[in-house]
Amino acid sequence: MSHTAFLLVILAGLIHALWNIAAKKAGGDVRFAGFTALIMAVVWAPVGLYFGWDVVPTWGWVEWGFISASGVLHVLYFVTLLRGYRKADLTVVYPLARGSGPLISSAVAILFLGEHLSLAGGFGIVAVVGGVFLIAGGPALWRSLRQEEASMQQVRVRKGIFYGLCTGLFIAAYTVLDGYAVKILLLSPLLVDYFGNFIRIALLLPVLLRDRSATCASWRKEWKYAVIVAVISPISYVLVLYAMQDAPLSHVAPAREVSMLFAALIGGHLLDEGDRVQRVFGALCIAAGVIALGNF
Repeated sequence: MSHTAFLLVILAGLIHALWNIAAKKAGGDVRFAGFTALIMAVVWAPVGLYFGWDVVPTWGWVEWGFISASGVLHVLYFVTLLRGYRKADLTVVYPLARGSGPLISSAVAILFLGEHLSLAGGFGIVAVVGGVFLIAGGPALWRSLRQEEASMQQVRVRKGIFYGLCTGLFIAAYTVLDGYAVKILLLSPLLVDYFGNFIRIALLLPVLLRDRSATCASWRKEWKYAVIVAVISPISYVLVLYAMQDAPLSHVAPAREVSMLFAALIGGHLLDEGDRVQRVFGALCIAAGVIALGNF
């Protein structure tokens, strides 16, 4: 991975952790996803128009097909993630989602996109996934799954595992799809994200209009967090897409989990979740894995 791609992934990881903490604190549902999509369309309109004015009219059904599929997958991902945040702790849902998604997408890139993985790169992926496992709870996750009678906290952990893994599947799907769009179809990362957002709006707008009183109540409670997510989350993902243009997807996807370094420390402190010593050790494993991926 080049130094440029590596730095893009590191910056994207910090931004990604920050907006996920904002989303967790919002405690919103599918309406929150709708708010962020609408705000995103307005805030980033100048950028979308500037880069897309001459390009978008040339798109055919293939390009729009990828944009549409990307929008659908991003909606499923975000709604599942938000539900997981309402049902369980961020320090369980977030690391499992971020750890399982890149593992799956890297495997797909190696098996079907012809990418090759060096020994050091393989070590990097293993270290990242192992660190994510520790941050998510480590051995306590397995004990929670094996116990027949679970406490309320164990129930929350189990729900966190379920929603984390489901979110990871959607992450893997949109990572491979969008990676193909920017690497093979040579679509602009900015345009893939911005115009895919209109698909998200089309899917989420009926939910916002169905119960307007509930939507207004949610807006009054969550609008500040929605603005934060709408403004900074596209930056994070577009940086990753640009990194994918310059480096193998099988390296970029796991390296994104540097966000766990920030989420483990920042999120754990703000939300007071989990074992901090184990979390720090897991973060160090992720750091070692990311360094390995960044140098090979």
